[in-house]
Amino acid sequence: MIDATPLPQYLVQRYHGWRATAFVENRAWYRRLAEDGQRPRAMVIACCDSRVHVTSIFGADSGEFFIHRNIANLVPAYAPDGEQHGTSAAVEYAVKTLKVAHLVVVGHTNCGGVQGCHAMCSGHAPELEEKTSFVGRWMDILRPGYERVVTLPPEEQIKALERQAVVISLENLMTFPFVKAAVESGELSLHGVLHDIAQGTLDQYDGRSQAFSLVT
Repeated sequence: MIDATPLPQYLVQRYHGWRATAFVENRAWYRRLAEDGQRPRAMVIACCDSRVHVTSIFGADSGEFFIHRNIANLVPAYAPDGEQHGTSAAVEYAVKTLKVAHLVVVGHTNCGGVQGCHAMCSGHAPELEEKTSFVGRWMDILRPGYERVVTLPPEEQIKALERQAVVISLENLMTFPFVKAAVESGELSLHGVLHDIAQGTLDQYDGRSQAFSLVT
């Protein structure tokens, strides 16, 4: 027996409110999405963090973004080893089937995953080093980023590592042959941004200068 229970009442009430307003007012649009399928222009890879609301940040409506979320908005390197890869599968579907024109990695400040990676790599979170830690093994993706920031003053390392979570993901995306081919043909463009939760700002990454700058 699966121990699943009915939704909490506050979610039920919110659902009824959405269906009575937003859905009813846009019924034709939802019917079109259902019948014609999705044609998103962009894929967004963001953190699971509940404070990062990517559709609100970009003012997106249903059908605009193909969204994948994971701990610390990381993309692993291309590794077709027969294991189950949720992020890699999402990237493959977005690029090869949906043929999105843009792929955006959205990092953010005060990321718990990044903080965990820093603690693990600096020897302060031995529990994340355990082979049984799903979070720890996932954060191994960001270990090369830690090596890049470890020589910085301690107070600057985590903020720099948050940016490396975006950069490492962009670098790893280019190890996927189908991503690399789409980028080189001009069919796909990669983008990386860092969202400051407290300030509401975005910094975007420029691959040529290898630096982040404020989106104005």
